Amino acid sequence: MEHPLVIDPADPFVERVREICMAFPEVAEVVAWGRPTFRAGKKIFVVMSSSMDRPYSIVVKPGEDERLAYLQDERFFSPPYWGSAGWLAIDIDDPQTDWTELSELIDTSYRQVALQRQLKALDSQ
Repeated sequence: MEHPLVIDPADPFVERVREICMAFPEVAEVVAWGRPTFRAGKKIFVVMSSSMDRPYSIVVKPGEDERLAYLQDERFFSPPYWGSAGWLAIDIDDPQTDWTELSELIDTSYRQVALQRQLKALDSQ
């Protein structure tokens, strides 16, 4: 059974997140569950659209020490399916979106799943 498209991969929001994600070493974009995902090799580090009800959001994997602090911030929430594994989501509300902060969240998420060679390549950029 094919999942319905949650967000158009050509949406400007997706394109902006894609631009951030594709700057990391060995990244692939794969459409899964009707939404773009970004992977460090085979491991997902960003999922677009936490749910059908929140298409303008991203799911990331924060560091364990940061997760509790983010949960104190009302912008962050535990997404369906991913939340129980420590992932968090944040809605994107342009023009309020702090793209620097979003880039940092994506960087941390990448570092949580990347292989050592990928981290070495990232840190040498």
